[in-house]
Amino acid sequence: MMQHNRANTTNLPLQQNLHERNQLAHTHSGEPLTAEHGWPLRLVVPELYFWKSAKWVSGFEFLPQDRRGFWEQYGYHNHGNPWTEERFG
Repeated sequence: MMQHNRANTTNLPLQQNLHERNQLAHTHSGEPLTAEHGWPLRLVVPELYFWKSAKWVSGFEFLPQDRRGFWEQYGYHNHGNPWTEERFG
């Protein structure tokens, strides 16, 4: 579970978190991220169509089981693959 922007959370299974294409970015083109673009850290998750990408990451919590993130609590699908119609849970 990633905490960002105090009230928002984004959840990802550990296996998905460790995907080789994911990036935890603090700079872009050699310059520090601005607040508008996700400072202090921005998680980029291209394998999930950037659905689980998060700006303003301020912490991580490792959980023994899944817990719904901010958007999932409002009915969005936990995985969100648009090619298999996983838009809403």
